[in-house]
Amino acid sequence: MIVTDTHTHLYSEAFDEDRGEMMQRALDAGVERFFIPAIDSAYTQSMLDLETKYPDNVFLMMGLHPTHVKENYKEELAHVEEWLAKKKFYAVGEIGVDLYWDKTFLKEQQDAFAYQIRLAKKYELPIVIHCRDAFDEVFEVLEQEKGEGLFGIFHCFTGTLEQAHQALSYNMKLGIGGVATFKNGKIDQFLNQIDLKHIVLETDAPYLAPAPYRGKRNESSYIIKVLEKLSSIYSMPEEEIAAITTENSKEIFGI
Repeated sequence: MIVTDTHTHLYSEAFDEDRGEMMQRALDAGVERFFIPAIDSAYTQSMLDLETKYPDNVFLMMGLHPTHVKENYKEELAHVEEWLAKKKFYAVGEIGVDLYWDKTFLKEQQDAFAYQIRLAKKYELPIVIHCRDAFDEVFEVLEQEKGEGLFGIFHCFTGTLEQAHQALSYNMKLGIGGVATFKNGKIDQFLNQIDLKHIVLETDAPYLAPAPYRGKRNESSYIIKVLEKLSSIYSMPEEEIAAITTENSKEIFGI
């Protein structure tokens, strides 16, 4: 059984003390493919180091995270563009809009989001969307950029069934992680109405640990708890869920 974690911040400082052991736990659990979203230029070298250490398992994205869109965001976008031009990445991400922490830079966030979608189209790459308290604002940009060349993953999907269908209409797959295991997560109530061909698995480690680890540091091996939950939701064997969602990830990332 091969499991794919389509969204995990393995370079995070949260893993500095035990990264090797944490990676081994994931590999032992059958998690063989790790897709690594970018945050900003400060993390680029850590990401490259991770890829060098695990060349057969780690696949990098490049992008500017919406919570890191500040006054200097155009410099950060230039960094993204520079790296996309000189090295192979597997997606532009994570990008989008986040209004949970701060609404000050909404216009800049949407501008950076649209700009990075256009970069993804230029390099024929998927996008990986971060959306928090901002479905309308994200959909506004997707509506503007929809069409040929737009595809990817709506990471950490937490919306309604209607919002799920809207995301799918823009050629997105839904990234499902620990939230599906939460008692108040809500998406578990309608997820079986979404065909499994539209679903990929993720952890967002070190964030959003699934039950029974909720509130603790998340890690990629915990994706097995998400797999167990989806097996229950879809009334399908875990091996089948793992196979289908890994195939879905191959369709998105090309590997």
